[in-house]
Amino acid sequence: MANIIRIYEENPNPKAIKQVVEVLKKGGLIIYPTDTVYGLGCDITNTKALEKVARIKGVKLDKANFSFICHDLSNLSDYVKQIDTKTFKILKRALPGPYTFILPGSKTLPAAFKKKKEVGIRVPNNNIALEIVKLLGNPIVSTSIRDEDEIIEYTTDPELILEKWDNLVDLVIDGGYGDNQASTVVDLSKEEPLIVREGKGSLEIF
Repeated sequence: MANIIRIYEENPNPKAIKQVVEVLKKGGLIIYPTDTVYGLGCDITNTKALEKVARIKGVKLDKANFSFICHDLSNLSDYVKQIDTKTFKILKRALPGPYTFILPGSKTLPAAFKKKKEVGIRVPNNNIALEIVKLLGNPIVSTSIRDEDEIIEYTTDPELILEKWDNLVDLVIDGGYGDNQASTVVDLSKEEPLIVREGKGSLEIF
């Protein structure tokens, strides 16, 4: 049975954020708000938790395309190969924001992702998500709970999310109604930016 906790984005309660981080550190799974749709996440350093997320999504962990939710760009080199100035300027312009950037993976990726040539990096413009990863001290690995075939209410209403995910996760964060539009995915691993999926967020910054 999952717990539900209310956190306000304008001023996230530090005690509540600490409670979420404790769940993550114990290998728990959370559903949390972002600047797009609600996400399913776990601690990037916990392989057992990562395997649980992969099972829920029906994919093998080494084949999964999960996003790394970061607090900012300061520890990017832990997960991404050195990037050029042009790429860094795009990231600085767009983040925090509703974008997932595909970048070449570094050799220092966590064990579960060692074979990954590319990784998806997200810095969402949502204080709840940012405070969680800041206190945790490393990214959370995330995948959206959006149904790819249709937009339905349970992906935006925390109470309905809890009903659906009650037996699959440890904690649902009620951060208010979520969006039903996923992030825009941009591949920056090539010479020119390539829009892989158009979602929320302006394309003009590219």
